[in-house]
Amino acid sequence: MADLVQEFNDYRSKMNEKLLADNNLVIKRIFNLDTNAYAEGALDVKTKELLGLVASAVLRCDDCIKYHLETSYKHGVTKEEMMETMGIATLVGGTIVIPHLRRAYEFWEALEK
Repeated sequence: MADLVQEFNDYRSKMNEKLLADNNLVIKRIFNLDTNAYAEGALDVKTKELLGLVASAVLRCDDCIKYHLETSYKHGVTKEEMMETMGIATLVGGTIVIPHLRRAYEFWEALEK
């Protein structure tokens, strides 16, 4: 199951390199803004990642969900915290978020291995 995480990270890295190699200033600035938005500030990184996870689930972006799950995991988020966060996301986003909740749970299991 850990292959699920490795495949996601390999693809993401490969495509990010290609996108940034095109030297598009707007794309580079968006990537930079994204990186800086999740840096430690008035809110800690863990909290920001959980907020990103909720937004990603509500917007139904599986790649974004995977990214925030892994980053949250690396910042010490527990399975219980993740599930509570995804519960809020499902409440806000509605039942259409349930398929994303399933895939998020599967990805979290892969992170734990």
